[in-house]
Amino acid sequence: MAGSFTEAVGGIKGETHRMADPTNVAGTHGGKEGKAEKLAKREERAIAFAREALRFKALDLLILDVSGFSSFADYFIICSGKSSRQVQSIAENVETALKETGARPLGVEGKREGHWVLMDYGDIIIHIFYEPVRSFYDLESLWSEASRLDPGEGPDEGL
Repeated sequence: MAGSFTEAVGGIKGETHRMADPTNVAGTHGGKEGKAEKLAKREERAIAFAREALRFKALDLLILDVSGFSSFADYFIICSGKSSRQVQSIAENVETALKETGARPLGVEGKREGHWVLMDYGDIIIHIFYEPVRSFYDLESLWSEASRLDPGEGPDEGL
């Protein structure tokens, strides 16, 4: 993965569906990128977000490319925790780590209960489930036509 973690999660100016602070964007190139380059940067950003969740012990993580099926997001990151406390911890730590890079969520829901935490980053939505709740809602089947991305083995050592 080229570039640093901060560049990957910082976003692409004007390329998210919604942004909490459009002036707080890293890694922009003045709009001179081609479509393929912009798509590659979005994918890099989704993988970087997923690696942060893995760094904080998220389980059974997958990345779905829903851009062809959804008007509100390009990627879903779906992962689990073995307890509501673990789900809350993953959510807190991921949010904190991403904030340190300038990525701020538009909204976070369900953190207090810890059964299903939804973190909305505009083009990327992170779903962190307590395992039995994940099985019940089965988002993977609902979005079964979406292609899957490989987040790799975990966070890059040089990040």
